[in-house]
Amino acid sequence: MTGWAGVTWESWRDHGDIRARLDAGADPDEWDGGHPLHRAAGFGSPEVVAELAGRVSDVDALEYGTTALWGAVMEDRPDNARALVAAGADPWQPQLGGWSPGRLALAGPVPDLFAVPDEEPGLTAAEQATVQRGRQLVEALGRFHYEGTGLACIAGIDAAEAIRRLDAAPADEESMADFLDDPYEYSMDESLLIAGVTTVPGGCIVTQPWGYTPSTPGAMARLTTGTFGYGLYANPKSGNQGSIVRNSTVEASDLHPGGGPRPDDTPEEVLAGYLYRHHAVAYACAFAGLRPTSARAVTGPADTWVRLPDLDYWKR
Repeated sequence: MTGWAGVTWESWRDHGDIRARLDAGADPDEWDGGHPLHRAAGFGSPEVVAELAGRVSDVDALEYGTTALWGAVMEDRPDNARALVAAGADPWQPQLGGWSPGRLALAGPVPDLFAVPDEEPGLTAAEQATVQRGRQLVEALGRFHYEGTGLACIAGIDAAEAIRRLDAAPADEESMADFLDDPYEYSMDESLLIAGVTTVPGGCIVTQPWGYTPSTPGAMARLTTGTFGYGLYANPKSGNQGSIVRNSTVEASDLHPGGGPRPDDTPEEVLAGYLYRHHAVAYACAFAGLRPTSARAVTGPADTWVRLPDLDYWKR
């Protein structure tokens, strides 16, 4: 990492510092096992991007299957994207799931970021509808604190059916009011058996703003009989943890909703990963086809607060 010692994320916005390092011999193609241009494209300034782009051996070099231009689009850095294109980057180079940075940008906040060649397809009608739904869902949920929250987003059933499947009982209103004043004053054994259940368009959401129980295999198995859902735990220690459960069977686990597309994603998954990057709750809702009109089903007050049976929810 010769020449890059001491570089921080903020450094990629300091044109003078980066230029001085490059002039002193820093390698424009190598930083900490990756490419400096990729770091600058996603987190830096257009001036730093232009400086690096003029010195690299390949402005479209790949890192984990994507170019620096892909990173600029993914992080909503249109000025960085323009600087890369001015340096020769190709907006239409297919990358994850066959998507190119240019085509992906059509689904973003600056759809006219690149001039679209005649031979390049735009978004299909289905993709346009997905983008519209995604924008509406992200806007409806808004920004809110959800760290430490466990969720089960379940398709096709309402709150009453979810309560029946969980064999839960409505919580006493007076004791629930005391609990909600400060859930963390209660023991974990007790708080992990209290959850909120709310009907939303498309299905229902089971929430626990102080714990993980709704996302556990046992809870998800009970809730998804004959249907499917997405479990999410916003782990304060390790980040968002997701799972897909279909008809009581875990289909995928150890997922990272809100983290953006992955190299092995399908075209549909890449689009969803882009639309819901940094929006893990929206991703979970969208996967289950839920269309909440606010964050209430996640943060409370829930339609019904319930007490769950004292079971081992880590077992199906």
